[in-house]
Amino acid sequence: MADNWRSNLITAGVARSPNRAMLRAVDFNDGDFEKPIVGVANGHSNMNPCNAGIQPLVDRAMRALREAGAMPQVFGTPTVTDGIGMGTDGMKYSLVSREVIADAIETAVNGQMMDGALVIGACDKNMPGGMMAMARMNVPAIYVYGGTIKPGNWKGQALTIASAFEAVGAFTAGKLSQEDFDGIERNACPTVGACGGMFTANTMSSSFEALGLSLLGSSQLAAIDPQKADSAADSARVLVNAIKKNIRPRDIITRKSIENVVSLVMATGGSTNAVLHYLAIASAAEVEWTIDDFERIRRKVPVLCDLKPSGKYVAVDFHKAGGVPQVLKMLLVNGLLHGDCMTVTGRTIGEELEKIPAEPRKDQDVIRPFSAPLYKQGHLAILRGNLAPEGCVAKITGLKNPVITGPARVFDSEKETMGAIMAKKIKAGDVVVIRYEGPKGGPGMQEMLSPTSALIGQGLGDSVGLLTDGRFSGATWGMVVGHVAPEAFVGGTIALVKEGDSITIDAHKQLIQLNVPDDELAKRRAAWKQPRPRFDRGLLAKYTHLVSTASIGAVTDLRLFDEKK
Repeated sequence: MADNWRSNLITAGVARSPNRAMLRAVDFNDGDFEKPIVGVANGHSNMNPCNAGIQPLVDRAMRALREAGAMPQVFGTPTVTDGIGMGTDGMKYSLVSREVIADAIETAVNGQMMDGALVIGACDKNMPGGMMAMARMNVPAIYVYGGTIKPGNWKGQALTIASAFEAVGAFTAGKLSQEDFDGIERNACPTVGACGGMFTANTMSSSFEALGLSLLGSSQLAAIDPQKADSAADSARVLVNAIKKNIRPRDIITRKSIENVVSLVMATGGSTNAVLHYLAIASAAEVEWTIDDFERIRRKVPVLCDLKPSGKYVAVDFHKAGGVPQVLKMLLVNGLLHGDCMTVTGRTIGEELEKIPAEPRKDQDVIRPFSAPLYKQGHLAILRGNLAPEGCVAKITGLKNPVITGPARVFDSEKETMGAIMAKKIKAGDVVVIRYEGPKGGPGMQEMLSPTSALIGQGLGDSVGLLTDGRFSGATWGMVVGHVAPEAFVGGTIALVKEGDSITIDAHKQLIQLNVPDDELAKRRAAWKQPRPRFDRGLLAKYTHLVSTASIGAVTDLRLFDEKK
């Protein structure tokens, strides 16, 4: 067991009496100093529906930890909710919050030398931030997802938050009445819980089941269902057992378990953000993993689930149909899952899946049989070319033909782009370029849900290409390419694109190409000058200075001292 408060308090005797005195003030008694101290990272916030239902889960977990013989100590973690910040400067803090959450949890757990950590969060960056911290600290830990929202309804149509964004484009195109526009906005989010499709929150929570650091069957439960609180208590008991057996995150986060994760993400049609976040999680765990590994897995794993944003169903439907365990078992029996990977329960993922049937139930069509997938290959393609020599991520589900060559429509910010779309200046066949929104240039890689949803609402989702050095919401679908690297701010080719240049996006060939001669690009590069950072003080300035390229996860602690040598 690593050095911690419990071992220090037991062995140091008189020298530790002041520490014991302070702990007595927070309900420690004589027998409690021999119990493991468990940090409970609480992501509760009443600012957003994603996190507003977390406190009851924390309360259940705290009680279960005490009953299992641990001493739980709760502390708060911040959250930024993309759906509220989307389209505003507040979105600059979204990806940044991933690092802040990881730093906050690391600070609290290591600063107080805790024996384990139970992390509870629900919005997009809560999950990767928590997992990065767990990998860094490497004390026994488990993740508890706050739960998904239930779908809204308007005139018989199932709604998610993406419905509200797409309604903006449809309304401006004259395809939606004022009554329906208002009805969708008022009914899209009927309960607490994270966004209800296989968007980023549900992608990351389901992936933690595959990784082995969340309980199987827990990730797609609705936030308001009693079973969600039950799973928090079950997680607490499993964590105490992991502390006793010294099962640590780095025993679980391995190259093979990340392969399991990416197979699950592909099979469920998950978010592009999974690429960015698992590069960062692998980095935190010091596991060798690159952007090209996603493409390697994509080629052999089919899309098995018909889930929003491009499909029909939402997370609660997925759970009822068998959820993550069902998909994992299908991958396992078809040779696409490493069954020998350890989980936080102390059992392998194969052992955890023993009682799950090999094929999905026939009374549902959320999860397709392995013999009849929605798509024969995964949906997150890694493209390269002169526009993205480090690679970029294309989401190709829902498209009849993920190929386009067209004139560039160039914008230096998301805000400029949105103005042009709302003014109906973007036409079928155009390739929209949104740049200076990368990790350093944004800073923070804002999500382009507002522009992509507006294009879909105007009926241009499959006829307009959009590429950016920023990123996309998990609710995005269409001919979209994000994480273009190197980004514009550091002089990547995307900074050299001019209005009207021909651009090709071809997911079949894994190609993203600016069709301009090399000598012309060399002239443009010689004339290009790096802009001043948008912020010179505070958190965003620090992030701009530290953050890496997107192709290695947009992390802020990548071998900092090695880079200085």
